[in-house]
Amino acid sequence: MSQPLRKVVFPVAGLGTRFLPATKTVAKEMLPVLDRPLIQYAVDEAVQAGADTLIFVTNRYKHAIADYFDKAYELEAKLEQAGKKELLDIVQNVLPKHARCVFVTQPEALGLGHAVLCAKPVIGDEMFGVILADDLISNAGGDGCLKQMADLAFAENAGVIAVEEVPHDETHKYGIVDATPLTERSAQIKFMVEKPKPEVAPSNLAVVGRYVLPGSIFSLLEKTKPGAGGEIQLTDGIQALLHEQRVLAYRFAGTRYDCGSKIGLVQATIRFALDDPKLAAATRAFIAQQ
Repeated sequence: MSQPLRKVVFPVAGLGTRFLPATKTVAKEMLPVLDRPLIQYAVDEAVQAGADTLIFVTNRYKHAIADYFDKAYELEAKLEQAGKKELLDIVQNVLPKHARCVFVTQPEALGLGHAVLCAKPVIGDEMFGVILADDLISNAGGDGCLKQMADLAFAENAGVIAVEEVPHDETHKYGIVDATPLTERSAQIKFMVEKPKPEVAPSNLAVVGRYVLPGSIFSLLEKTKPGAGGEIQLTDGIQALLHEQRVLAYRFAGTRYDCGSKIGLVQATIRFALDDPKLAAATRAFIAQQ
């Protein structure tokens, strides 16, 4: 039986500027793909990996995520009175009974590395996961991306980072790894660099929004100086971790949708609609008419 990854961090303090004006009042992680917000897909993935403690690193202005996972007394009472049991079950089960939410405030937007560091008091020194909710990763019928990574991390006693190939001219948008292949899906990372220009990028293997890391990363992040964009980059902290223990790059089974971009959110919505038995026929018919 595989070991559960008990604690998972969700950095959700970003402003979501690419979706303004919608994100003026709605957290980008609350943008829906069909009838579920992005954060719900991320939480489901974390729970499947064994998480019972969900740590949301947020800012002082974003309350929608906390409200979403809180009990909605008035709504639940009205649904119960109306006899709408199916809808009531949906509302009451956005979070399993055994899971708890912890909200940590990131005082300033100082980068992903700093956001993860804010979760240190809750995590301590155990292995933990990080999910960026706007990277929606679907693996229909199989293990979620984070569970795949957690199984590998515990089996190999190593950190694990999700990667996928990107066009070489887009390396400046991602953290990029130089890695030695171990299996069809895993490789041992030799070096990482944040957002390199294509002419100096060591490969086109890009880090995407899933990490399984040891608690020892926190002491390294505390020593990490601001890097690309004047922020404390998680990539730089992981680069320092490479001197202490193995970190593996992992090509996950599944499809990633960059829902931090408009086209990615559209693609995910279309794909999920085509996979929904109640929506598939109408969706195909609409696409055929265009």
